[in-house]
Parts: sequence; C-alpha cells; structure tokens
Amino acid sequence: MKFAILVYEEASEFDSREKPNAGEYWAAYKLYSESLAQAGVMAGGHALQGPGLATTVRLEGDKSIVQDGPFAVTKEQLGGLFVVDVPSLDEALVWAKRCPSVTRGLGSVEVRPLLEMGA
Repeated sequence: MKFAILVYEEASEFDSREKPNAGEYWAAYKLYSESLAQAGVMAGGHALQGPGLATTVRLEGDKSIVQDGPFAVTKEQLGGLFVVDVPSLDEALVWAKRCPSVTRGLGSVEVRPLLEMGA
C-alpha cells in the first residue's frame, strides 16, 4: 500500500531552511530520506517552497478567486511530502514518527493512504 506522509511545519521551520544553520535542518531530512530509501519503502516525495509563495484558487459563487499565499491561516503549513510503499498503516506510522517535523517537535505529519486510480 502507498501512503503519503504530509509534513506540516511551523513558520520557524520554513525560516530555518534559509538561515546560516540550515545545514542542521536539511541534514535531518537527508538522513530521513536516506533511511526510507535504504529500507526500500521510498516511493517519492518533495519539499515545497514556503507558504508565502502559494497561490490558492477557490470558487465563490460562480467566480474563481485566485489569492496569493496560503488559504488556511494556521500555525503549521504544508512543507512537503513523502510517499512510502509499505504493507500497512502501522508501518507507515512507524516511518511518520521518525520524520524530522515530529522528532524536532516543530510540526506534525499527516498520514493518508493514496487513492489507487483505475487504468
């Protein structure tokens, strides 16, 4: 089964990507990615640019509204995702608990099964 591990981060984590100590931030994610790959469960993933670069589209009545920046005003924003191919949700949760967003205590992850689309 494939699961998405959606990484939510606080603003301070997005900021730390660009600061002089960014090496610590990226090293943690590099180690996590390598662990997923070495275990043979990595099926994909990407980091995302910060939420300030998001563009949101929504429908209001019969008009499409395009807004710069994220739609949600929350403490944590989507920062990236990993796709893992594991036998069960329990196994996906084992990997989710190892994600730097969780282990650093500055964010959270959401685990969702991917919807298999028919050919």
